[in-house]
Amino acid sequence: MDSMKTIAVIFGGRTTEHDVSIVTAIASIIKPLEVQGGYQIEPVYIAKDGSWYWDSKLKDIATFQSGEIEDFMRKAPKVQLSIDNGLTLIKSSQFAGRKQYKKIDVVFPAMHGTHGEDGELMGLLEMANVPYIGCGVAASAIAMDKVLAKQVTTSAGIASTPWVWFNAIDLERDLKGTLATIATLQYPLFVKPAHLGSSIGITKVDSKDQLMNALEVAIHYDNRVIVEQAVNNLVEVTLPIIGNDDPIPAMLEQPLLKSEDFFDFETKYMQGGKKGGKKGGSSKQGAQGYSQIPADLPKDVYDDAIKTGLEVYRVTGCAGIARVDMLIDIKTKKVMFNEINPMPGGLYSHNWNKAGMSNVDLVDKLVQLAEERWQKSQKITTAFSTSYLKQF
Repeated sequence: MDSMKTIAVIFGGRTTEHDVSIVTAIASIIKPLEVQGGYQIEPVYIAKDGSWYWDSKLKDIATFQSGEIEDFMRKAPKVQLSIDNGLTLIKSSQFAGRKQYKKIDVVFPAMHGTHGEDGELMGLLEMANVPYIGCGVAASAIAMDKVLAKQVTTSAGIASTPWVWFNAIDLERDLKGTLATIATLQYPLFVKPAHLGSSIGITKVDSKDQLMNALEVAIHYDNRVIVEQAVNNLVEVTLPIIGNDDPIPAMLEQPLLKSEDFFDFETKYMQGGKKGGKKGGSSKQGAQGYSQIPADLPKDVYDDAIKTGLEVYRVTGCAGIARVDMLIDIKTKKVMFNEINPMPGGLYSHNWNKAGMSNVDLVDKLVQLAEERWQKSQKITTAFSTSYLKQF
C-alpha cells in the first residue's frame, strides 16, 4: 500500500513546556492520525538535552510516565536527519553497520515554547523542503515573542492594552529611565518575559513597591520583558483558527476564571481542571480548567472578537493552525489583542469538537493544509540566472 503517507510527529524539546508537548503529541496528534488510518506515524522525540530519538515505543504515553524513557535513551541510537530535498530519518540498527532510513512525507511539529514553536524547527523543515503543519518561520517567531507580536499588530491598527517593553540590559544600565517608561502605565500591571508561554515568569503587580521584584523574576527567564496595563472589566477570550489563505475560526472560548484568579503554570496545567464541581453543560474542561464555548458575550462584541482574531492571524502571517488570545473590556466593548499561540496545547480540539470537527477530521485537515501550502511554495521561482559570477 504505497499511498500511505509517512508523517513524522516531532515533540519534546529543550523547553519548560517539554511535558505538555508530549501529551499534545501522543493524545491529540498521534492517536487521531492512527485512527484515521491513512498514515504511517513515525514519532520523533527530542529529549531535554536536545538529543533526537525515533522509535515506535515513543507513541506510548506509558513510556514517559513510567520512567522507562530514561532506560530507553541510555540504549537507543540517536537519530540523524538527512536534509536533501526532503527529510529522511536515519538511525543505526541493532545489527553492525546496518542503518534504518525513513523518508518523511509530512512533518507534524508538536513542540511548545522555545526551540520548536518559535520558528527554529520550521527553519530546519523549510531547508529540508518538506511540508509541515502550522505557522512558518516568521509567523512562529512573531507569535512566540510577545513584543514582536504587539509591534506587528499595533502597526496594523489592532488595539492592545497600553504596553511598554525593554531589554534586560536596559534595566541594568538605565534603571531610572526604564522605570520612568513603565511609570507611563497605570497599575495594576502584568510583567511578562517576552518569549515564554504557559504563564511562566509572569507577575501581576498591584503597586510600585512590588515592581522591582516582578522585573527581576521576568529577566531571570528572558532578556526581553513586556509590561502591560491590566484591562478593566475584563473578559478573556481565545479563538482557535485553522487555514492558510482562507482561515476558519472555531468558536470563541472563554476560560472561566476571573482576572483576580490570574492563573500561573501550576493552576493552568497541574490541576488540569481537577477541581470538582461541574458548571453548566456548555462548559468544557480544557487545559485551563473550565471554559465556556461559545463565550457568553453580546453579539456585536462576539463578532468583533472573531473579526479581530482573524485579522491578527492574517497580519502576522499565520498558517495551518494557531490560537489568538484577546482581552475585552466588557463595559466599553473594546476588544484588544493579547497574544498568539502558534501550536495550541491539545490543538484546542475540545473547541473544534464543539464547532463540529472531530479530532480525526482536525488532524486530517491540518495535514491537507500543510501539503497545499507546500505545493504553492514550490511554484514560487527561487532561481534566476545572472552573469554575476562571470565578473570574477
